[in-house]
Amino acid sequence: MTVQITTMSSAGSWLHPLEPGASARIRLILFPHAGSGALSYHDWDNLLPSDVAPQAITLPGRHSRRGEASYDRREPLMDALYEAIVADLDDRPYGFFGHSLGAQLAYQLTQRIERAGDPGPLMLGMSGWAPKGFFTPTEDQSRMAEPEIIEWIKKLGSVPAEIYDDPQMLALALPALRADLAIFAQYIDDDTGVGCPIASYGGTADLLMERPDAMNSWRGRTPHYLGNREYPGGHFYIDDHALAVTSDVVQHLYRLEAAASR
Repeated sequence: MTVQITTMSSAGSWLHPLEPGASARIRLILFPHAGSGALSYHDWDNLLPSDVAPQAITLPGRHSRRGEASYDRREPLMDALYEAIVADLDDRPYGFFGHSLGAQLAYQLTQRIERAGDPGPLMLGMSGWAPKGFFTPTEDQSRMAEPEIIEWIKKLGSVPAEIYDDPQMLALALPALRADLAIFAQYIDDDTGVGCPIASYGGTADLLMERPDAMNSWRGRTPHYLGNREYPGGHFYIDDHALAVTSDVVQHLYRLEAAASR
């Protein structure tokens, strides 16, 4: 699957693979955690049924887009992301799924899509983040000296261990991670919700969850809350429970697509 994402993508591409499967009737656009790109969802194509086509976001500054400058200001990033995604949509229904920073970006992008009157997603799958009760970094923290930021992300568990345990991978990921932390820090929650349904997902031992009821804050953000699923593990519980999460997301997509077509 890693080879497929790489060969079907090119520098400058926001979505990987570039084209959804022709036989798929639903698209699932995936938003990765801070510092990462499409490869964080490298196994989802094997977990999803053939009629649901995953396309993962890669922001500038990582993976196939490493030669591009990372965004470190939120509004220019949201402008570019909105333009790229809306331009790529076709007649098929689609859903959004995001983890951590990816959930935050998907949530804000959905608000913008709905305000503009563009076709919105069938649902939002919000993983590892909620608008209230989750840790938010400061911009100063994104600029910490390298030894400090490495120890800090280790303590928080905010980056997969295989990255900070590998000096070569860390050197490649750290510039993009700093930019993403700055983007994260610039988010201001104004209690605005979305019109589409939301399902939330989290790890029972996520150190970034500052309040045990954080996921309950999703209830007031949509008229159609689909509930919260929790799995054993920390912030990256999703690495061990991807099959369960994808199965739940697909069930929601099928039901919502059927309801929309009636």
